Amino acid sequence: VQLQASGGGLVQAEGSLNLSCAASMRYFNLYDMAWYRQAPGKQRELAARIFSGGTTDYADSVNGRFTISRDNAKNTVYLQMNSLKSEDTGVYLCNACLKGFCDRSSYWGRGTQVTVSS
Repeated sequence: VQLQASGGGLVQAEGSLNLSCAASMRYFNLYDMAWYRQAPGKQRELAARIFSGGTTDYADSVNGRFTISRDNAKNTVYLQMNSLKSEDTGVYLCNACLKGFCDRSSYWGRGTQVTVSS
């Protein structure tokens, strides 16, 4: 399984970015997908998650500003980030785990850097 994240960059506060994660596995529709982020000096945290059935889940800090979606035909998950704040700065990483087995193993891609200037 390979996960390729893209779409990061430098943006001013209140701006927007749209991240993409292209996945290589078969049966992408059976995987729960998530975006994590890690700010400098801080632990990695879950930003948003979309389950194989389409249900979504967000961290309180991004709820209402970020939207996660998936296109199963393209094996891709997206993270639309609006009203960005300086505290959203960090490396954003894509994660995938097979439904029903997420407590056993998951896959990580290389991250994409998001920098929000105030």
